[in-house]
Amino acid sequence: MYKGGIILKTPAQIESMAAAGEVHARCLRMLIGKCRPGVTTSELDEAAERFIRSQGATPTFKGYRGFPGSICASPNAMVVHGIPDAYALRKGDVLSIDVGVTKDGWVADGAVTVPIGEVTEETTRLLAATDASLHAGVAAAQPGGRLGDVSSAVQETVEAEGFSVIRSLVGHGVGRDMHEDPQVPNFGTTGRGPELEPGMVFALEPMTAAGTRDVVTGGDGWAVYSADGSVTAHFEFTIAVTEDGPRILTPWHE
Repeated sequence: MYKGGIILKTPAQIESMAAAGEVHARCLRMLIGKCRPGVTTSELDEAAERFIRSQGATPTFKGYRGFPGSICASPNAMVVHGIPDAYALRKGDVLSIDVGVTKDGWVADGAVTVPIGEVTEETTRLLAATDASLHAGVAAAQPGGRLGDVSSAVQETVEAEGFSVIRSLVGHGVGRDMHEDPQVPNFGTTGRGPELEPGMVFALEPMTAAGTRDVVTGGDGWAVYSADGSVTAHFEFTIAVTEDGPRILTPWHE
């Protein structure tokens, strides 16, 4: 069923997405546990692929529009879409790990930004604000509300702490395809946008920077960086709007 171009999922289909989300959550928690100085992003990528395939699922990102990795691994000023390589994590880094899992034809998508050892006070605040904005967005995803309620909740939480929402990068609908309608901006106005209905499923993903909201694309055509080189953060859940309110389908935080 469609609602204004948005594909609505049945309760049974949401349960199938939750099954993919459980694999996703266990994978992301495993990767968080491996994040320490000296570990390379390619080693994290290899661990993710092994785990995902061991669960009878496939890494959604691998080969998607030519992307070579099973995860996106984006350190420091790199916001998203980092290709895993020989980069070795160092104390004081932060690393955004974005993972997609496809199981039985359904996609789960989510991300977390991990501090590597002790980080600066500003970075600690940025990570906390971005994580809080994700949960604020989830809480606003109530049936009968508007998509702008979600976007506004994210924006207000981030900007209240003096940080920037990156406006040129957005979340998205998700289901059998990784990217479905609608786009889910991390800024907006309450009461605006499509009405939220049970069966809508979104990848909600605040992307933020300590400095400017402007970004630039790297030479590989994939990695996106803060334009001023400031540290960035990225947190993401796949969430479903249900009759009982929002449901997190990728509960890596638990």
